[in-house]
Amino acid sequence: MDLTIRPRRLRSSDCLRRMVRETRVSPDSLIYPLFLIEGENIVEPIPSLEGQYRYSPDRVGEAVEACLKAGVTRVLLFGIPAHKDACGSSAWDENGIVQQGIRAIKEQYPQCYIITDVCMCEYTSHGHCGILCGETVDNDKTLEVLSKTALSHVKAGADMVAPSDMMDGRVAAIRKTLDEAGYTNIPIMAYSAKYASAFYGPFRDAAGSAPAFGDRRGYQMDPHNRKEAIRECALDVEEGADILMVKPALSYLDVIREVSDTFDLPLCAYQVSGEYAMIKAAGAAGLIDEYRLLCESALSIYRAGANILITYYAKELAEAMGKGDMG
Repeated sequence: MDLTIRPRRLRSSDCLRRMVRETRVSPDSLIYPLFLIEGENIVEPIPSLEGQYRYSPDRVGEAVEACLKAGVTRVLLFGIPAHKDACGSSAWDENGIVQQGIRAIKEQYPQCYIITDVCMCEYTSHGHCGILCGETVDNDKTLEVLSKTALSHVKAGADMVAPSDMMDGRVAAIRKTLDEAGYTNIPIMAYSAKYASAFYGPFRDAAGSAPAFGDRRGYQMDPHNRKEAIRECALDVEEGADILMVKPALSYLDVIREVSDTFDLPLCAYQVSGEYAMIKAAGAAGLIDEYRLLCESALSIYRAGANILITYYAKELAEAMGKGDMG
């Protein structure tokens, strides 16, 4: 057959396929989530997240060392406090669980880049992401406590803060607080398009952050909406965000692509707990090849336009990337 154009030519060998790949990935783009719990000598398995653990500050170095050995140098910290109250006061305590964890990691592994999740849901007795007025989250009152929390993390040694609460104006409030305190060089990674998703279930079990009543649809985004994500990202850009984020990832690849095409800031995607748990469960049941699927799912997120990926599979992906073995 007289064919001038044969796309299969560029698929004929592994060496050639690697050379012409459109999507390039690197361990430098990976962020590993870590759960901190108050106490001592604790490494506690998380039943809903096989292979993940809660660490006390004196043991979290073991998790960080494993990350560094795999080639992952960036972590995202979540705190599980012993004390919770209506306003989540332990969130900004200078001796709070995240603050303890930051100092412990920086003392042992100063090369580890620490990002902290800034939200109230893990710290409030009601499990919502802010200060309540009746049974509704008061947006503007919440901005004050979010700003105090972010500042306390930075004072403890955090390299970046990541507000995940979805309150209007929180990026501007945090930026103003950090700047006034002299932390003008601390970046903000905004959870810009965070959807009210069913994929968060295992995380809420891991962090003990499920709402005591109602749900979070009054502040997290409606999964039906695509254009609203662009509006939310635009507002975060105006308020001073340095990195945008779409969360979850796999069910929102269209949103990742549109945000990537619309804005020139770095774009992070969060492959959340439910996505991880489904791959784990299907692999354990023998229904899929877990290794191939964790690589393929990550590739789809990068291909959609993400530059940065938060994932519980960060260590496995870093090793796969190092071997050039992403599928």
